[in-house]
Amino acid sequence: METKQSNDPLHGITLKKMVEDLVAFYGFDTLGELINIKCFNENPSVKSSLTFLRKTDWARKKVENLYVSTLPKMQQD
Repeated sequence: METKQSNDPLHGITLKKMVEDLVAFYGFDTLGELINIKCFNENPSVKSSLTFLRKTDWARKKVENLYVSTLPKMQQD
């Protein structure tokens, strides 16, 4: 049986890794401007952001979409 490689750019990437990579790339200030949610703008931390994002589908989708669109820029560094 042939195993197909996933075309999903998020395949195997945890939410924690996404948030950590985005914070490292943009910083919380810019991240809060790009995705205007409280966990990025008020006392931001990776831990509090993960808690919120795991419970909030629409916000997690925004983070996933930003991550996918930022991936090419992150891979240039």
